[in-house]
Amino acid sequence: MKIVEASKRILMNRVLFATDFSPNSNAALPYALAIAHQYDAKLYAAHVLSPDAYLFASPESWPALREQTELEQQEVVAQLEAQLRGVPHQVMSPVGDIADVLFRLIRDHQIDLLVLGTHGRTGLSKLLLGSVAEKLFRQSSCPVLTVGPQVPRSDKPVAEFNRILLATDFSDESLVAVPYAISLAQEHQSRLTLMHVLEQAQGGTVDFDSNAEFSIRRLRELVPADQEMWFQPDFVVEFGATDKQILKVAAEHQADLIVVGVRALPSVSSMATHFGYSKAQLIVSHASCPVLTIRG
Repeated sequence: MKIVEASKRILMNRVLFATDFSPNSNAALPYALAIAHQYDAKLYAAHVLSPDAYLFASPESWPALREQTELEQQEVVAQLEAQLRGVPHQVMSPVGDIADVLFRLIRDHQIDLLVLGTHGRTGLSKLLLGSVAEKLFRQSSCPVLTVGPQVPRSDKPVAEFNRILLATDFSDESLVAVPYAISLAQEHQSRLTLMHVLEQAQGGTVDFDSNAEFSIRRLRELVPADQEMWFQPDFVVEFGATDKQILKVAAEHQADLIVVGVRALPSVSSMATHFGYSKAQLIVSHASCPVLTIRG
């Protein structure tokens, strides 16, 4: 098994929050603020404006459309400035394809974490659909914290990460998530649970008890003995469908955050990730807490 440098503190100096101002999208703001406060990070806020209005408009109407876009950008900046008052931040309202613009902002501003809500009223509603979701999960050069539609809305201005669940299949791609889970647990003084799922084998050909014991030992090895943790980590092995078991354990442990590693794929058409593309999508869209995905 590849040794992971889990004792290294993960730095998050620049956090990017993407929003379209819908309730679902703004539900991600408390989590972006929590990370920014904990790491003394600068918070970048972006509302991506769509260029579609120009596609079917005559050239004569472009000046008016440009003026309208500028007014929308001013309104966006004013609304974001109000939400982020008191936090070191920078507000942006770029125009273009959502995924491409976010990747450009991540690169240009050396972003350490992308935070977003899903099922908003405009372009962000597509983040869990088709190639856009896969593009974000596997191509983002920084981790992505996604707040799905099943996450309860909180009245607290800053979210809390009291219980963190790390799911791994021990592949190199999934192990990249280990340092992030441990670092977040330390920073937020959280209870950390590490879990592995054994898929159901056909014909009872696998000794699940032996595999479970072996998996528990491997999970324990992921946390260095000299690691300073506020609470002793829990180790869980479950049997069955990966996505269903992760969601079940997250609910049982009242997790505030699920952390998983995802595989970077050579082509958008491929549907395989650490948990399989459809499973990763199911986890994000059905989890009752945010999901942090880190590309291997």
